[in-house]
Formats: sequence, C-alpha cells, structure tokens
Amino acid sequence: MRLLVAITGSSGIIYGIRLLETLQSYRKDRTVEIHLIISNGAKKVLTYEHPDISHDFIKQLADIVYDEQDLAAAPASGSYLIDAMIIVPCSMKTLAAIAHGYASNLITRAADVFIKQKRTLLLVPRESPFSVIHLENMLKLAKLGVHIVPPIPAFYTQPKTVDDIVNFTVGRVLDLIGLTTHNLFKRWDKG
Repeated sequence: MRLLVAITGSSGIIYGIRLLETLQSYRKDRTVEIHLIISNGAKKVLTYEHPDISHDFIKQLADIVYDEQDLAAAPASGSYLIDAMIIVPCSMKTLAAIAHGYASNLITRAADVFIKQKRTLLLVPRESPFSVIHLENMLKLAKLGVHIVPPIPAFYTQPKTVDDIVNFTVGRVLDLIGLTTHNLFKRWDKG
C-alpha cells in the first residue's frame, strides 16, 4: 500500500507524527510505502508545539518526502498511483482550498487529484469551534466521498493520558484505510 501523508499548519501536529510513527511497523515489513508532504505552516507549528522534535526527524519517518511547492512532483498527477491520502492535522485553510478546487500547492493539488480519481482521502480537521463556513466545506467534501475525521476522543476507551486520546484518532484513521491490525485503542466490546 502506498500512502501519502500531509501535515499542515494547524495545532495538533502530534496526530501526524503519531500516524507516521505507527506506520513504521507496516513500513518495516514492506506493507506500506510512506510519502510525505510537510507544509511550511506545519514546520512553524512544530516549533511551538514540539520544540524537541525536529523537521528532519519527521522526514526520516517517510520513504519519500516532497516539497510543498513542487507542483511537478509525482502526487500532482492522477497517473501516479497512491492508495490513500491523509491530511493530519488539516488546517481550515487547506480544507477550504480543497473544497473549492484551489490547488495552489502540492497538498491541495494531490487532494484535488484524489477527489477527481475517486481515491481514498481522509482529512483530520483541527479547529474548535467549527464555523458554518467550516461545516459547509466539510459537508461539501463529505458528499464527494472524502472522509472527515475530526480528532474527537471516545471515552468508552477510558483514556488515561493525552497519548491515549491521540492514539484513538490515529487508530480510527488506520481503520479507515484498512490497516486494522493495530492495538492503539480498546475496541468496543459490550460483552
């Protein structure tokens, strides 16, 4: 499976980092090939939220890294086959650009390709509260088949730490792309 992960400039960079870290076990057994785009905004947010984690460390978690401004990169073309794209976290700027076909960088262009090719696209929007504009943009994309996966914790898992909450969202993302062999959270079991 070839995955494209994009990290944008929204609070919640840890969701993208944890996804990449979790994908390492799939990468090692060659189940997954990881492609990565980190926006300039994400690089700035990283310094605020995780000054102990370097941009270079994140890049090492991928097989191929693209520059956000490289509109000639492989993911900009529908003929380049990628199984799923995950934008985590997804800023409202990125979400709005995708919803309105404004493909001004590689992240939004790749998302545009995924929509037109009807491929699996997941957005993890990180904002609160959502405005009517945000909700309308998400609805527009959901009607096109885009998975909207806001990082909302489930408390039936009885989270004890922030990591537990982050892991729940990352686990849900993995489930949606068919990588269900993780143990990031306790699944619902009424019995």
